[in-house]
Amino acid sequence: MKKLTILILLLLSSLSLRAEIYAKLNLMYAAVGIINPQLEFQTTDNTTFSVDITYSPWRRIGGKGYHMNFGILQTEMRYYFKGANKGWYVSGNVGVQCFDMNKPRLFKGGFISFKDTYSKGFGFMTGIGVGWEKQFRERWVVDIFVAFDYLLSWYNGYKMNGEIIMNPMGHEHYKYPDPFNASSEFMPSKIGVSIGYRIFSPKNRALKKGLNVDN
Repeated sequence: MKKLTILILLLLSSLSLRAEIYAKLNLMYAAVGIINPQLEFQTTDNTTFSVDITYSPWRRIGGKGYHMNFGILQTEMRYYFKGANKGWYVSGNVGVQCFDMNKPRLFKGGFISFKDTYSKGFGFMTGIGVGWEKQFRERWVVDIFVAFDYLLSWYNGYKMNGEIIMNPMGHEHYKYPDPFNASSEFMPSKIGVSIGYRIFSPKNRALKKGLNVDN
């Protein structure tokens, strides 16, 4: 984790010298109290590199006290068909996560429900996404996106009363109880509508210094 963070910081420092940079916030997540800021750096005429953090501070939700506390650090490369930060794009991402949460179940018992057990652990993810971005005014953009990831997770399971599950599913052949479990799955990893603001442009900076730049 430490090495990944250092590598990302070094990459961002090199990109920031010559790239347009947008700071974004996912409004869909913010509406339910989940924090999801993002920095997006232009790398070529049609590609960008971004880093985003997703953090859910909710330790308990709902009448049953479901756990929904997690953090995700994710990097993403995007290819825009009409030019960076313009129109449709496809993306690939990789990230890490840690969590203390009840696993959600889509379309079971309603649009979304939760298992009556929760897990504490960490994981890795990689996947693909698609989105659409629209520039308005001089510095603003709106970004609509969805991504699906393959997730690998390692965790301990707990009952809602806090009791650890010593014989989780898949451990039936184990000679001794072992609570440490693992799983893999392909599922939606992020969705949102973000609003972004351009916080840096090399061309604008050069113009302020009286330098000639190409359009």
